[in-house]
Amino acid sequence: MAIDQVQEHDLADHIAQLEDKLAQQLPAELLQGFQGAIQALVNGGIAANAVQVGQQAPDFSLPDQLGDTVTLSSVLQRGPAAVVFYRGEWCPYCDLTLRAYQRILPQIRAIGASLIAISPQTPDNTLTTVEKKELTFSVLSDVGNVVSRTYGLVFVTPEAARHPGISAANGDESWELPIPGVFVIAQDGTITRAFVDADWSRRLEPAELLKALEDLATTRTHV
Repeated sequence: MAIDQVQEHDLADHIAQLEDKLAQQLPAELLQGFQGAIQALVNGGIAANAVQVGQQAPDFSLPDQLGDTVTLSSVLQRGPAAVVFYRGEWCPYCDLTLRAYQRILPQIRAIGASLIAISPQTPDNTLTTVEKKELTFSVLSDVGNVVSRTYGLVFVTPEAARHPGISAANGDESWELPIPGVFVIAQDGTITRAFVDADWSRRLEPAELLKALEDLATTRTHV
């Protein structure tokens, strides 16, 4: 599948289908609680704390699903990278996002780029995520949200949105999570695309991610 064949609203369409199902399955008061939690985060302006386009991406070294250490600066020696922060295995929006990015992994690699996903889950839970979703890119465990904090993404989950899977997946009771975000990073470490939204139902489309990476690849070929 070529880049121009990736559907423009592929992920948004899947999310819309998910929300239709949730509306049918969950009590209205629970859904209202989720929306209230989202609105509180959006109104708080937390997304503005994230690192921005033009800044240097904070380097990191974290264990992947196999227990091997992945270091951003080492990955960038091979080519540009897309770093995806997700909330956890328990989050259905993250599930759709990771699966959507897995589908475009061949195109990402054809560009000469790497894909990395990061969550605060423990290594065992990260391995479960990889196996269940059949992911073949690096999925890293950022226990305690150490790296997410350097990217300006960490927030305390509002009480109305405290899914029981959060503490189980993260191995603590802090209720801290990263805002879902995607950072496209050039080989020199500069962030060239940043998508961060406190509304966790909004995610970067695969087509947009590919376009950002393709632009970097084009730039490299003309240098």
